Amino acid sequence: MRSAPTILHLDMDAFFAAVEQAAKPSLRGKPVIVGGVGPRGVVATASYEARVHGVHSAMAMAHARRLCPNAAYLVPRFAVYRQISDTVMELLSRLSPLVEPLSLDEAFVDLEAGGIADDPRAVGERLRADIRAATGVTGSVGLAGSKLIAKIASEQAKPDGLVLIEPGTERELLAPMQVRTLPGVGPATAEHLRRAGILMVGEVVEAGEAELVRLLGKAHGAHVYGMALAIDERPVVADRESKSVSVEDTFDVDLTDRVRVRLEVDRLADRCVRRLRSAGRSGRTVVLKVRRYDFTTLTRSETLRAPTDDLAVVRETAARLLEAVDITGGVRLLGVGVAGLADFTQEDLFAQAAEREEGSAAEEDSGASQGVPERPAEVPREPAPQERRWVPGQDVRHSEYGAGWVQGSGVGRVTVRFEEPGSVAPGRVRTFAVDDTELEPSEPLPLVLSGLPALPRQLSPASVPKSRSGGGSGTGPDSEGPLMP
Repeated sequence: MRSAPTILHLDMDAFFAAVEQAAKPSLRGKPVIVGGVGPRGVVATASYEARVHGVHSAMAMAHARRLCPNAAYLVPRFAVYRQISDTVMELLSRLSPLVEPLSLDEAFVDLEAGGIADDPRAVGERLRADIRAATGVTGSVGLAGSKLIAKIASEQAKPDGLVLIEPGTERELLAPMQVRTLPGVGPATAEHLRRAGILMVGEVVEAGEAELVRLLGKAHGAHVYGMALAIDERPVVADRESKSVSVEDTFDVDLTDRVRVRLEVDRLADRCVRRLRSAGRSGRTVVLKVRRYDFTTLTRSETLRAPTDDLAVVRETAARLLEAVDITGGVRLLGVGVAGLADFTQEDLFAQAAEREEGSAAEEDSGASQGVPERPAEVPREPAPQERRWVPGQDVRHSEYGAGWVQGSGVGRVTVRFEEPGSVAPGRVRTFAVDDTELEPSEPLPLVLSGLPALPRQLSPASVPKSRSGGGSGTGPDSEGPLMP
């Protein structure tokens, strides 16, 4: 535990939804929900305007629509979110060489490792201002002497605020909080503690370590008790290694045609390999995930002789795993992943698929020479041509009206709002036929044109302005308060 609040935790505010509001002036200040827009979709992020209606992440989209029917429901644009995330992470790297990303919108920073220890509050306030200037969206900052308390502080700071917890006050802070606040306390553990009459963190401390070990087991009980005492010696670790790369899709209608299922597995393998290669990695184990019509989930895997990033190998392995799965009755979800990641590729694996094909061809030739009739090659049935599909939130461009985004589509029509991130007023709306040749998908426009602020690589307290707020949170009379871009 540190004697100074030099561990910073940044958490972007309703990140996906906030990016969409920044990119679409007509949605600013209105409820926005990002996720799968199909009947089986799940909420990825809800704006604060939608959260007041009870919508939250991981909720079924159908339930969200009942709670907040007038919200804008948009598909995720991960390429845009990743660009904004890269900008944010670059700003964090200017503070310290020790930055530990947890996701696209969340990270820990060790300010002490960056030589910043005298005025962490001023550093945090400057960081928030720089993020807003560079990206158009906001983030909340927590500062403390440990990762546990810094994360709790950033949660208290939301939205668009800063909370600093002075070392020595952690136990007083934790005591009235629910046990679910502690890392490692999920629904099952919380229910186990509730049955023992333990609801708050302070009650965990009162129960004592021996009782926690009796209730939860030696390792887990000791861990929870230590966290309740605010003991957290975890360091900030840069460049956390990913354990796997995977993609999955949930289908609006159960897939019952095995050929269609095979085509979807091939498509998922393509996406998985693209992610693998973009990360400069290879993997040794191919994993197939199948959720059947009755919600039973099956996972099958095969470990190769060496790591690979070869598309043909991943496709072939995933298809082989699929053959061993009973999909009678239908499939509602498919996923393909690669685990056992490495930074190199075994070159001889590139030719595995080709070698097997050559072996099969040789067998067929041998059979033909012995008078065995050849079997006609099985040609996968391609899906029937479909009309152009437009999804809510998709970026488009019209030859006459310029850049815009899809508000909705159906019965052969697509409605587009033409506006850009820099617009002050909401843009105008036009409706077209779905096959209108003047309307095309387009790349997203940048949120902010000015780029990163010109800052020194490492900030010192003298190089940042003093905090504008005198208290520990961003909700006081002198703070900016909740702001939407």
